[in-house]
Amino acid sequence: MYSKYFGFSDLPFTIAPDPRYLYLSAQHREALASLLYGINCNGGFVLLTGDVGTGKTTVCRCLLEQLPDSAEVAFILNPKYSITELLEAICDELKIPCQHSLSQIKGYIDALNAHLLDVHARGINTVLIIDEAQNLSLDVLEQIRLLTNLETSSQKLLQIILIGQPELLDKLARPELRQLNQRITARYHLNALSRTELGAYVSHRLAVGGSDAPLFTRAALWRLHRLTGGVPRMVNIICDRALLGAFVERRGKVGWGVLGRAAREVRGQQAVSAPRWRLALLSVALVGLLLGMVFWYPGGPGLLAGLLPTVPAEVQASAEASLAPVEPLAPQPEAELQYLDSDEMRIEEPVVAALPSEPPSSPGDWQWPEGTDLGATEPLAYQALFQLWGIEYNPSGAPVVCQFSRLHKLGCLLQPADLDELLKLNLPAVINLFNAGGQSFYATLIGVEPRAGLARLNIAGEVRTVELAELRSWMQQHQLVLWRMPPGYQAPLRPEARSALVPWLDAQMAWLQGRTPTTTRGEYYDQELQLQVLAFQHHYQLITDAVVGPQTLIQLSSLTDADIPQLTVTEPEGE
Repeated sequence: MYSKYFGFSDLPFTIAPDPRYLYLSAQHREALASLLYGINCNGGFVLLTGDVGTGKTTVCRCLLEQLPDSAEVAFILNPKYSITELLEAICDELKIPCQHSLSQIKGYIDALNAHLLDVHARGINTVLIIDEAQNLSLDVLEQIRLLTNLETSSQKLLQIILIGQPELLDKLARPELRQLNQRITARYHLNALSRTELGAYVSHRLAVGGSDAPLFTRAALWRLHRLTGGVPRMVNIICDRALLGAFVERRGKVGWGVLGRAAREVRGQQAVSAPRWRLALLSVALVGLLLGMVFWYPGGPGLLAGLLPTVPAEVQASAEASLAPVEPLAPQPEAELQYLDSDEMRIEEPVVAALPSEPPSSPGDWQWPEGTDLGATEPLAYQALFQLWGIEYNPSGAPVVCQFSRLHKLGCLLQPADLDELLKLNLPAVINLFNAGGQSFYATLIGVEPRAGLARLNIAGEVRTVELAELRSWMQQHQLVLWRMPPGYQAPLRPEARSALVPWLDAQMAWLQGRTPTTTRGEYYDQELQLQVLAFQHHYQLITDAVVGPQTLIQLSSLTDADIPQLTVTEPEGE
């Protein structure tokens, strides 16, 4: 229902275990590597456990996509079977012809053994995957262990992967299953997402769905983690409902309130906020603590002034810090931008105050007159960013920034990182700043002079020079960069996948290496090209996972494409 409104090509928060949406956090990468290692160990059991909704099945689906064509798989989704029913289900999955009978366990095992010997002679490996394995009875688990006895003189014929909830660990620890427990060659336990991982997870699913726009405010993400504990399935359910709510209310983003209402609809009483008396008591305690700091702690007023701007504006109550007055900014009366509400904006002849032109200066001193609509700085910053790419952006005609960028073959990358991480990308960016009075506004980072320690910003149409140290102090973790999407790019390219991006990738790597592109590779992302990408990622201190996503493509384009705008001119290595 909301897909067209937000510019999605696909619903981003379905709970189906679609491998395209797998967000490879550090622990998910380790889990996948653990499964691959276990399969290559030739025999025994591989164990993957995790709490409900942590992504076990999705990791397994991703594993299936990376298995070679020479492997056949039997996937058991509902293991509440008797011994005979389980053997029958395995034979059905492997398409083994056998006479079904409730009393002939030996017949099923003989048929399975004959099939395994036959496919092994043809160079095919067989993998049995059992999901929800905590539901298996002790007798069935023991029978599964006996299946690993099907072997040749040098090799096991069946590789078994057990996927289950933490109760499976308790079951395997029982004395009667010690033989099975000893045969587990690889095991991994998935935990819920941390607060940082959750923000990256939401951004990843939005990007795969077709929109790189930051559709959830920082306050909404903070509340989302508190309500879900970082469990991906609950995150998906609540985010899906929240996007529907934002669509119904015609909002451009999901804020604190929209997310709270969505959570109450999904979870009922579990999402009810804390009683008012608790909030009041907490507020009194915090006020008392702050007043104590001001009047009794040396340097208290300065410390208090330094702390207040770091609190997210969406979370804290609106308050004016009592600070020494600074020179106000002169307003321009010819335009004004208004918000329909806290999340969605309407353009009405936008106006923003202009800054004085006396570089270098500090964003902390850029105080705006009371009543200035600082929301207008955001669309103006996007306008300046698109100008650097030679594109005219009209905020009133195309308010959805990332949807507009895709029309011009540009990708949106939201970077909730610090200034140093942003500078590594070497691309112009829209950044979020605040001043000593706690006012929040946007500017466009258009250039950097590293040796001089200076940066150039475009704010409301006027260029300002700022020391990098000052910029680092007054910049919030909300940045957006545009990057040129290469031909054939739809989503991050994963190992062993097929994509129209592969020929372009091979051509760029060939140019860097001074070799001729491989014409026989086609659209298959093979192991040889993966090793080249791994070496490239390692050299430029990127995440070394062979996945070709925005970070890798940005670094690659900066070396091979002379037409993209950069913060600094990249000097060839060795010169």
